[in-house]
Amino acid sequence: MTTQALEAPHEIAPSASSGRIWLYRALFVVLMLTVWELSSGRLLDPFWVSSPSAVFRTLMAWTLSGHLEYHLMVTFKETIAGFLIGATTAVLCALVVGASDTLHRTVDPFVTAVYGVPKIALAPLFIMWFGIGLAPKIVLAAISVFFLVFFSTLRGVREVDHKMVDALRTMGASKLTVQRMVIFPAALPWLFTGLKLGLPYGFVGAVAAEMMASNAGIGYLTQNAAGQLDTAGVFAALFALMAVTSALNEALGRLENWIFRWR
Repeated sequence: MTTQALEAPHEIAPSASSGRIWLYRALFVVLMLTVWELSSGRLLDPFWVSSPSAVFRTLMAWTLSGHLEYHLMVTFKETIAGFLIGATTAVLCALVVGASDTLHRTVDPFVTAVYGVPKIALAPLFIMWFGIGLAPKIVLAAISVFFLVFFSTLRGVREVDHKMVDALRTMGASKLTVQRMVIFPAALPWLFTGLKLGLPYGFVGAVAAEMMASNAGIGYLTQNAAGQLDTAGVFAALFALMAVTSALNEALGRLENWIFRWR
């Protein structure tokens, strides 16, 4: 009886705590929007900062006309394709590089050097190579995601308990079996950290390429609104992108919690 009484609060606490966090988040958003609305036209020039009400009207107009859905889906497809390509390639490379200390020390300075190049600087090059279609946006999104997932997963691979690896090898396990049964599961928490960090950067890469050469997508929508000095349109496009990014990141977090529900 005593044990059950002690365990019950632990079963209820996580959901209650989660509910409070969501309440605090909602209150924070309401507070920020209220301050913004009251400041616009009083303390701040609405030409430069617009207002939440104007942004909401723009979002509603775009939603009713189907304008927002069309451009958002273009960016969404580019980002998800780039995210999957970049993340998959990063995990495979991290497993290969992390398995050999010699290979890791050999390629590390070169990978770091390429990582130091601003991804936005690669956009014109990709546009020249792949044209102005979906390809350069997908490639830039993949590159943006790759390094974050690669470095995070590689750290997880390097942190694996070598005693477990040696024990499995002593029992005659192959390298592939060791990777599948020890290294990859141990690196999963690091992998999810990289995925959650990489997802927003995937959107950044796709939108950056869209702003340079595109006739569709959130980047195009933002650039078009800015060209017309439509501040509300710029904020509306950015808020729509933020909402989608936050929703996908929350989904990744829930997937991580489900996979590691045993912890």
